[in-house]
Amino acid sequence: MRTPSLQYLYLQKPVTMIVIICTLSVLPWIGIGDFSTKGEPREAAVAISMLESGNWILPKVYTDEFAYKPPMAHWLMALFSLPQGYVSEFTARLPSALAFILLMGFTLFFFGERIKFQEAFIATLLLLTCFEIHRAGMTTRVDMLLTMFTVLGLYTLYRWENRLHLKGLPVIIPFLLGCAVLTKGPVGIILPLFVFGVYLLVLRKHPLRTIFKALLYIGVSSCFLPLIWYVAAWKQGGDDFLNVVLAENFGRFFHLNNLDIQYDLGHENGSWYNFATIAAGFIPWTIFFLISLFGLKLKFPKKSFKQILKDTWANIRSMEKIKLFSLVALVCIIFFYSIPTSKRSVYLMPAYPFIAVFLAQYTIYITEYRTLATRIFAGFLAGITSIVLLVATLITGGINPVAIVSQYTKRASTLETVGMVADSFCSPYWLTIVILLIVLIALISVFCQMSKKINIKMLYATIFLVFSINLVVDGVIMRGIRKGSSSRPFAEQILKDYPLNKNNTYVMNNLKEYRNLYGLNFYMGNMFHNFEKEMPESGYFLAGEKEMEKVLSNYGKNYTFNMLTSTGYRISELKQAIGLYQFSRK
Repeated sequence: MRTPSLQYLYLQKPVTMIVIICTLSVLPWIGIGDFSTKGEPREAAVAISMLESGNWILPKVYTDEFAYKPPMAHWLMALFSLPQGYVSEFTARLPSALAFILLMGFTLFFFGERIKFQEAFIATLLLLTCFEIHRAGMTTRVDMLLTMFTVLGLYTLYRWENRLHLKGLPVIIPFLLGCAVLTKGPVGIILPLFVFGVYLLVLRKHPLRTIFKALLYIGVSSCFLPLIWYVAAWKQGGDDFLNVVLAENFGRFFHLNNLDIQYDLGHENGSWYNFATIAAGFIPWTIFFLISLFGLKLKFPKKSFKQILKDTWANIRSMEKIKLFSLVALVCIIFFYSIPTSKRSVYLMPAYPFIAVFLAQYTIYITEYRTLATRIFAGFLAGITSIVLLVATLITGGINPVAIVSQYTKRASTLETVGMVADSFCSPYWLTIVILLIVLIALISVFCQMSKKINIKMLYATIFLVFSINLVVDGVIMRGIRKGSSSRPFAEQILKDYPLNKNNTYVMNNLKEYRNLYGLNFYMGNMFHNFEKEMPESGYFLAGEKEMEKVLSNYGKNYTFNMLTSTGYRISELKQAIGLYQFSRK
């Protein structure tokens, strides 16, 4: 009897299966949709500058500034763009997408050898479908690449201790950690060494001298590769470069305010923020775990607090090595990023694979022993998806959702978003129809499995439904939102209608006072000059319409600004319209 293809892949080629799922999850969609946030075009513009200037060490972007972060991600963007000769959305997002695929493949390979395979497989599926990791794999940012290098570095450190007992440092370890540093700075070495050092101490297998020597060898050897770039960049950027390095790597961590930089470090949040963002990052699975808590009977031990701590520590010490390593890793990463006042959800992504291992174990337990929770979650997700499909069908049939929503809210941003999403369904093209068919198949499979008693199959059907929902978000909804809030149409219009060039186009570049037009800068080919620095006699000026009031207040006495045109709609990265002005000195 012939084995079905999916069953064969699961049993014989599971890593290949995960790679295929990941590829279908991200690669077809990273080229769909313009840049509509400030972060993506800001990073992509660095790759543009590398290709145009030939400076691959410290290229200048957005008038006279250089990149805030090390260049590994930008090198990859530029290399992927070389064959076509320009940087596109696809080539700019490709490093993150490939890092996402590699991370998932190596996560299954690493844990699949050390824990129950079904746990490792489900952990990987939870990881690749959760909101935070999936989103990071679709965007032009450095965080997915940093996560991949950091986590793979931790995997190799564990293998080094487990197989070689800290003897003969494998070259792959300093290579991975060095690449992590070249992606986002010294945290690429500091964080893995912190995790690994705590793990070795908890393991209590090696003497302190051996642990110290191991950490020293790793740290020193991992510095060789990034040090080459740091020295070369310092020779080009001088003190300005050092100020940015100190601000980005130590100013954020220690909350230093007396740094000589032209922008605020920001992202200040309390320690609660890390736990809230992890809960949000694992959506939709967070909902499943919350549902499973209802009806859970908690038994409180009749012991003293001291005895509870002692027993807990004994249980931790008796864990399997791989589970102990995972627990130490997730606790250390969360603790590490609880220290600085600057916090962002993407900082915690290296903890996600280790969290997913424990969540997978809990998921299997819930599926086998508390089946009602699994069925409630599957029904909840299927119900929400059915409503989305119904709404999509109604929109295609001519229903105007903006008119309906406007009866409940007059907020312009909400109505604009609803309109952009509706436009995605009003005139669906073949890819939208294919995606909706996949969602329909996933829905049918969930309903079929709910009528049966094999709960693990129902769990897999639910994961398939989450996968299909991600396809709708990436291939349909986000395409409409990005198209409706992008600065690309405005850039193409003004380049066509007005004689703008690299010698006469000016903007403000002072993040403490104004917002930078990163999206417009990307789509206009990185051609802006700094108005405040050059103080030109005449030219063309671009600014957000709200911020133009501040410009007129500061420079209206010396310059005349005449509006030529504007976007007429809000650009999402600025939350305001952009105007083009012709100016001249009075």
